[in-house]
Amino acid sequence: MLANRATIKDVARAAGVSVTTVDRAINGRATVSSDTLRKIAEAARRVGYHGIAGFRDRLDQTLPEIKLGFALLKQSQEFYRNFAREIELAVAARSDIRGEAIVQFSSSQSPAEFAEILTELGEKCDVIAGAAVNDQKLDRIVQDLKDKNVPVFSLLNDFAQGIRKNYVGLNNMKVGRLAAWLITKTVHNPGKLAIFVGGNRWHGHDLREVGFRSFVRDAASGFSVLDTLVNLETRQLTYEATLDLLDRHPDLKGIYVAGGGMEGAIAALRERHAEPQVALVVNELTAESRTALVDGFAIMAIATPLPELCKNLVEMMIDARGQADDGVSGQFFLEPRLYLPEIV
Repeated sequence: MLANRATIKDVARAAGVSVTTVDRAINGRATVSSDTLRKIAEAARRVGYHGIAGFRDRLDQTLPEIKLGFALLKQSQEFYRNFAREIELAVAARSDIRGEAIVQFSSSQSPAEFAEILTELGEKCDVIAGAAVNDQKLDRIVQDLKDKNVPVFSLLNDFAQGIRKNYVGLNNMKVGRLAAWLITKTVHNPGKLAIFVGGNRWHGHDLREVGFRSFVRDAASGFSVLDTLVNLETRQLTYEATLDLLDRHPDLKGIYVAGGGMEGAIAALRERHAEPQVALVVNELTAESRTALVDGFAIMAIATPLPELCKNLVEMMIDARGQADDGVSGQFFLEPRLYLPEIV
């Protein structure tokens, strides 16, 4: 085994530098540039050389220190806890920076609370990303941060349009159409459909509603969509409103929960019917939505690919750090993950 162990010569060959340079880097006998240190460290990792522990601290000190701030919604929701975990993993996976992920959660949909969180993050972070509501108060905060050269990215919901650096998330119009397509193709006897949105300040939910309604209007003859219901992304409001829907509309055929609160719809459908009778589409795959899919009380979960989103987001945030604003405010769409009862 010892005969096959990687040597300094193997590292030098893989890094494209001299044996002397590798020796200097490992033993600290002379100054070696940070670029060369990183090249040697990567080569050592690649060939399986284990004698580099001595200069890891020196290598780390050459890396730029970047603080990345993240504003997310309710920590009580499994999806946002998963989101925070994937953010931390994506930052930790970067070997080109000394990165720190600072995650703060909003306990409500209050613009004032989001404004406070963004302001606090702006005082200690180089770049910020947030899943926040649409409100003029936040537009002003994001503009102030932009003026201070702290770029802001919007996540999932595109707030501060024209001011934020980039939107990262799903194409919400297409998500809404997708939900309507599956419900209307699954239900054989047309009837009424219901849609829940989190509130009037979620532009992403508005787009999902527009997509849902436009598909039904254009391609689903015989179906009609009831007035939109606001659930503030809470389980209890969704539960009570779903029971009321079932009482008032015996011909209710489908429900789409465009944001949070799906747990309430699932609970109400289970309580009212021993066997699934209403086609339910929800967003995000959690323990509860997975169980609903298995039991047939949901027919699809449209999920955000969090690992892919966080990897791309962190890269964009790092690239944006310290750059002069180019006036371009873009969108980065990811393809949703679709989970059906047979593939969960």
